Amino acid sequence: MKISLKIASVLTWFNLLWWGLNLISSLPRAFAIGLPMLVFVVVLASIPLNCYAALQLHKSIRHPSVKLGSQVPVGIRFVGMAAQFCGIGLILFGFFFLLYTAQLLAIIKDPGVKTEGMQEFLNPRGIRLIGGFLLFLGVCIVTNVILNFRLLRWYYLVRQSDAEAPGPNDGR
Repeated sequence: MKISLKIASVLTWFNLLWWGLNLISSLPRAFAIGLPMLVFVVVLASIPLNCYAALQLHKSIRHPSVKLGSQVPVGIRFVGMAAQFCGIGLILFGFFFLLYTAQLLAIIKDPGVKTEGMQEFLNPRGIRLIGGFLLFLGVCIVTNVILNFRLLRWYYLVRQSDAEAPGPNDGR
């Protein structure tokens, strides 16, 4: 379980920093665009929220004297499902970019599509690079959420077995 905890910690910190910084930087644009973009930002905010709850779980696992908050399991489970949804979506978009590179390039090169600041990615290699990066981000999120689900289950199983174990003065 130590290896799972280490992998989960690395992925949690990566996801927390990457998605947290990207969400903070995209808030001004989201407010300017309006409600649909704000809904998208709220859904993506599930990733850093899940990571924060996971850090609390990791702390409780490493230091058994630190009790797990009552809202942390809900954060890991409920918000984790929303983060899982985002991760699966990124994986699907990554595969889409990798499988349909030529079609995407034809759509992007259409005169009606704005391509300011994207000139270095307007080639098949650039589209595949974007697809690979989206696939990587999705796998990081999905793996992190699954590991945190398993760590939460393990945490409760250990607590349950500790509660059922006889104490030194029980006479068993």
